[in-house]
Amino acid sequence: MSDQKRLFLVDAYALIFRGYYAFIKNPRINSKGEDTSAIMGFMNSLLDVIKRERPDHLAVCFDKGGSTDRVELFEAYKANRDETPEGIKTAVPYIYEILKAMHIPIMVKEGYEADDVIGTLAKKAEKEGYQTYMVTPDKDFAQLVSENIFMYRPIFGGGYETWGIPEVQKKFEVTDPLQVIDFLGMMGDASDNIPGLPGVGEKTAKKFINQFGSMEGLLANTDQLKGKMKEKVEANGELGLLSKQLATIMLDVPVEFDAKDFEMSEPDIPKVTEIFQELEFRRLIDNFLKTFSADATQAAQTTEKKEAPKTTPKEDKSAGAGQFSLFGGGEPSASDTVSEHSRKTIETSSHFYQSVAAGMATTLFIKNLMNQTSVCFDTETTSLNPLEAELVGIAFSWDIGKGFYLPFPENKTEAQDLIEQLRPFFEAENIEKVGQNLKYDIKVLRKYDIKVKGKLFDTMLAHYLINPDMRHNMDVLAETYLNYTPISITELLGKKGKNQLSMRDVPLEKQTEYAVEDADITLQLKEHFTKELGEANTQKLFDEIEIPLLRVLADMELEGINLDTTFLNSLSEQLDSDIQSLETHIYKEAGEEFNIASPKQLGDILFDKLKLVDKPKKTKTGQYATSEDILSYLAKDHEIIKHILEYRGLAKLKSTYIDALPLQVEPTTGRVHTDYMQTVAATGRLSSNNPNLQNIPIRTERGRQVRKAFVPRNEDYTLLAADYSQIELRVIAALSQEETMIEAFKNGEDIHASTASKVFGVPINEVTREQRSNAKTVNFGIIYGVSAFGLSNQTDLSRGEAKELIDTYYETYPKLKSYIGKQVDFARDHGYVQTVLGRRRYLKDINSRNAVVRGAAERNAVNAPIQGSAADIIKIAMIHIHNKLEAGNYKTKMLLQVHDELVFDVYKPELEDMKTLIKTEMENAFKLQVPLDVDLDVGDNWLEAH
Repeated sequence: MSDQKRLFLVDAYALIFRGYYAFIKNPRINSKGEDTSAIMGFMNSLLDVIKRERPDHLAVCFDKGGSTDRVELFEAYKANRDETPEGIKTAVPYIYEILKAMHIPIMVKEGYEADDVIGTLAKKAEKEGYQTYMVTPDKDFAQLVSENIFMYRPIFGGGYETWGIPEVQKKFEVTDPLQVIDFLGMMGDASDNIPGLPGVGEKTAKKFINQFGSMEGLLANTDQLKGKMKEKVEANGELGLLSKQLATIMLDVPVEFDAKDFEMSEPDIPKVTEIFQELEFRRLIDNFLKTFSADATQAAQTTEKKEAPKTTPKEDKSAGAGQFSLFGGGEPSASDTVSEHSRKTIETSSHFYQSVAAGMATTLFIKNLMNQTSVCFDTETTSLNPLEAELVGIAFSWDIGKGFYLPFPENKTEAQDLIEQLRPFFEAENIEKVGQNLKYDIKVLRKYDIKVKGKLFDTMLAHYLINPDMRHNMDVLAETYLNYTPISITELLGKKGKNQLSMRDVPLEKQTEYAVEDADITLQLKEHFTKELGEANTQKLFDEIEIPLLRVLADMELEGINLDTTFLNSLSEQLDSDIQSLETHIYKEAGEEFNIASPKQLGDILFDKLKLVDKPKKTKTGQYATSEDILSYLAKDHEIIKHILEYRGLAKLKSTYIDALPLQVEPTTGRVHTDYMQTVAATGRLSSNNPNLQNIPIRTERGRQVRKAFVPRNEDYTLLAADYSQIELRVIAALSQEETMIEAFKNGEDIHASTASKVFGVPINEVTREQRSNAKTVNFGIIYGVSAFGLSNQTDLSRGEAKELIDTYYETYPKLKSYIGKQVDFARDHGYVQTVLGRRRYLKDINSRNAVVRGAAERNAVNAPIQGSAADIIKIAMIHIHNKLEAGNYKTKMLLQVHDELVFDVYKPELEDMKTLIKTEMENAFKLQVPLDVDLDVGDNWLEAH
């Protein structure tokens, strides 16, 4: 094997895209404003391959014009792909130029994909006795693997893996790599828009391959299938064969393998260096020189004398080659300390993690613990559900690289005795508590009657304020900012399923390593994020809003809300009757029975049989389009479509809420406990999960009935709903300083009628319902960048009338228009916009040359400060109200937050006090030029209160 010549074929676009998205959160922009992320990422990976493998022969293969043959076979092939990002389009010419200067052959053929070029060259090289390594993460290449053809795949966490025949057999559960084609054909590929067999996913495809060997074998033996799967496979046999053909990599591309043309040779070092200097890749120059020649420095210095590199502070901090390897996975560090080698792990890092024995050792440990000023802790439990989780252990760390693990006995009395010993620590006001997702730990400890007091630092919340669009889980943060890959929970417990271990089953030594590593890494992240919070001017927002809110949300989630399951069961029966009645109507109107939930059958009925439209729109898979927006447009003219839309709405309501909510009642409390996520919406809004109580539909009568199921604790309580009135309009009026609008709010006028009066030029008492409705649509639409086309679709106005209305609106409110322009300009100059409290929304596409992408960023530049400011204001109100309820020792509890609305379980004797307290705190949460107004309602259920 060592004597055999090796050819490396690089899948260019796969690595260019991978490089571009590796830097997506921290794009590499040079002093000329060029996005060089894709070039840097690609060159990092290419040089990495060359350094690691020192290949004898190498080529880089590109697509050109897509696959003509596949598009002729299937017009929708890859038609669902988004437009190539501008940063990649501008990168490719540079990459071509660099490859030519490096004397690396570029293989490309018009009308063929890189897959086909690589496949053809790999097979030709194999015949000439070469081993070929296909450098790509794309699983489709597995079909080409043979005794002398391998996949050379980047892996998450660092390095590469080589797939030969055994690896492909194991990965795809096939006997021959060629069966990968059948596998891909059966399950399809959403990224390439290969349809596959309907209803066949990865698991089923592997089962079919094992049972029948191939697509043709499956289609020849459909008598062995059962039920709906048999029907689907038989009905879509031709689609399956087509999908297999589309998934097959071509091996007859008109390209030749001449070994001499592919030999690695010395690059034109001065030329490459010159290009890198133009791109401002200082570190990449160093990496390039180290990769190729010890004598190259002299040549580079000659070039540098001709033109000194242009650098910026940003470039000095950027992760150039030698600092960030694309194949390491993850994203580049903001501080750019990422090594070009594999990431650090517990195996390669110096550390001291120790478990603490019971008795004297625990006493001494707690004594030491109480002497600290800041400690990171992390609970290990039996469940992800904090309401049922039991403590298995708690890890502590206050020095980087060091930490301790306190295991908990399974006996509940003994566990409570141990937590009592830790109570002084958790309740110490003078010791800062650090953690990742502290809300979970706080809720778990509350089960043991422990309240976590003192200053808190949550690394997840800190990173959310620093980089709201990125993911915030600890593994990603560790890899991104610390170049460290933590122990995987899957590695510790096994994959999900019945064979997955509980944390209690894990040996103490492994528990200790895993748990203390989490605490140690979180402590290191805290040190990193403390500095960045200051640099982003978000420290105050972190300390005064997000951290206090964490405690508020923990209390709300633990409290839960009472659910009338008997009422929901009754409502479910009513919906069954309504749905059956609609089915009868639809079948009668269609002239036959069919599966209303099947888009294909529905499309055939509406457009083939009933011919409701002359030229019905089709999806990319060739079926008739029956989406909500299309059917809604047709509903006014066709009774059957009205019934179908109503049927869909009731079916979704029943499955998503009416039947699902009773199953989400927590057995230990008898109540529903939603989780509020602070780190999901980039605007600062909270999101609700498990169950989502923020999306219960309220625009239909049946939807509103669901709220009727949420009821007070008992007959001594009542529900109170407090709702900010038009808060986003009040915010934009204040931010824009639009006096006309401000005065309308100050005078307590109906803002939509006031706007209609001014826009349509009629006295406010003569404004028609239609005029008010149109004005309302514009008022709210302006926040979201409504266009004449959009306004026309939302109203009965023509596009011309809509444009005229928007123009008149801006003439009426000139400062509003000026504010919108200033927001966009600010975003262009700074790369972000911010709320009244300094919450930032970063807009990396604000200067994009792509008008569609740029337009979306411009709309966010206007909307984010408004929606985010409203979110910040209600968060302040929640904190203040929560503090007042605790200080007054009231029995009333805050239960829910639904964007601009708060719901309370009010103890009836406290009702009048609560009305005053809640309204006062909400209306005075933040002072704007426009008064905030809150509507209060009370009822025996949420519907009545709302």
